[in-house]
Amino acid sequence: MNQIKNGAKAEESALSKETSSFRVPRSGGRLGSHLWSSRSSKFYYGCSNASESFETADTRKNSDRYLLIATSGGLNQQRTGITDGVVAAYILNATLVVPKLDQKSFWNDSSDFAQIFDVDWFISFLSKDVTIIKQLHAKGGKALNPYRMRVPRKCTPTCYLTKVLPVLNKKHAVQLGKFDYRLSNRLDPDLQKLRCRVNYHALKFTDTILEMGKKLVQRMRMKSEHFIALHLRFEPDMLAFSGCYFGGGEKERMELGKIRRRWKSLHASNPDKERRQGRCPLTPEEVGLMLRALGFGSDVHLYVASGEVYGGEETLAPLKALFPNFHSKETLASMRELAPFSSFSSQMAALDFIVCDESDVFSTNNNGNMAKILAGRRRYFGHKPTIRPNAKKLYKLFMSRHNKTWEEFASRVRTHQIGFMGEPNEVKPGRGEFHENPSSCICEDSAAKARAGLTLTPQNLLDEGHKDGKENINRNETSDVTDEHSIEDDQDLTDMDYVDNGTAVRGKGLPGEMLLEEFFSD
Repeated sequence: MNQIKNGAKAEESALSKETSSFRVPRSGGRLGSHLWSSRSSKFYYGCSNASESFETADTRKNSDRYLLIATSGGLNQQRTGITDGVVAAYILNATLVVPKLDQKSFWNDSSDFAQIFDVDWFISFLSKDVTIIKQLHAKGGKALNPYRMRVPRKCTPTCYLTKVLPVLNKKHAVQLGKFDYRLSNRLDPDLQKLRCRVNYHALKFTDTILEMGKKLVQRMRMKSEHFIALHLRFEPDMLAFSGCYFGGGEKERMELGKIRRRWKSLHASNPDKERRQGRCPLTPEEVGLMLRALGFGSDVHLYVASGEVYGGEETLAPLKALFPNFHSKETLASMRELAPFSSFSSQMAALDFIVCDESDVFSTNNNGNMAKILAGRRRYFGHKPTIRPNAKKLYKLFMSRHNKTWEEFASRVRTHQIGFMGEPNEVKPGRGEFHENPSSCICEDSAAKARAGLTLTPQNLLDEGHKDGKENINRNETSDVTDEHSIEDDQDLTDMDYVDNGTAVRGKGLPGEMLLEEFFSD
């Protein structure tokens, strides 16, 4: 009871700081079921089966070519590398050796593939597509020493056939290093579907990780029927690299500036420009205000996946005041339960991944790798609501919010978020990263949709959810949102994903002289 009273006092204290015209309500308004599920999701489904013309592994196997890949980055960046590595092996008609994970960089995670993913399932599930072996075998009693090379970012199938295949034919074993985003975003449909089979079906976490992840989800369900999972990127190193300013005055400028100077190749930042271009992550308070404006009240339970938050509890206080039912894996599980995973950043990230994937609503304050991977996955598995901030539009609103009433602010947030809520067809096919928008792997049940007599767009879905007679959406402003989404690529924060979800092992600081190429994949 005391905890409830204290939480209420904290919320009242935080909200009382707002101006008389801009007072944040505790209620989310008319919270409808549309917030917890997509009304149109039943008309779409994931479809990644190969076509009849897609050649299977047993008809095209070449026993004299072996491809190895060395992934780069945190868990989700490595996931993209593994997925694309399988497709690269198919393009090259090569046997794939189980990918090698990044163990030497900032993450300091010694986990190998089999400690995070079910390796036997991975090999078995993909056996019709690509032959995969656990390790490179000796040939004629002599160990094969793979030739090491790299391919350019976004390398096309033609690129692989001209740059890698001749070397592979000559050396028989090639290892591709720093393997992240090394495959073109645009491939033919069958290769895209292979990507989906790898990412959404073949890559399954180990039983121990799955069991702990499911326990966390169950404990959230015991607290509430529905919950939001928030991926919060607000680590000091990431903020310093972003070059953004977050309102902390001279103290913040000095602290983040000191960290930023460790990367000698970074140019002087222009915080205002970064904000205007939508390249800055939202602060915890801004995320909270966005969620409240979208209709989520203070009674909603929030699971937060984050690493070290810059400013600690003081920075988190406004978010906790807005959503006092605040949880994390550390609050849901005991130290003893987390002990088998706590020394491994990727395994801890996997636990957060499971909870975020299973949540009713997933939100993020950034557009990094985990946000993109989960956005694509949630589209594939039923278009579960996925809120990604339209930072380019929201920043002006946050800056001027004290000159508006809450009702005006909330209305504009909802307008700006059209096309950023995880609804079907809100992103044009081919826009953004394929892992974020797997359009080739999403099919429409046209017959069911026709029977329902629906013509669904992100706009009319939003209108349906806010039929309270008070919403006043500027139609001209709304039309700009569609265009805004078409240039979404400009809001890419991939380069900030040096710690995939901020779960680097505690006590491991940032090396002062580390090259950007080593630290940010390149």
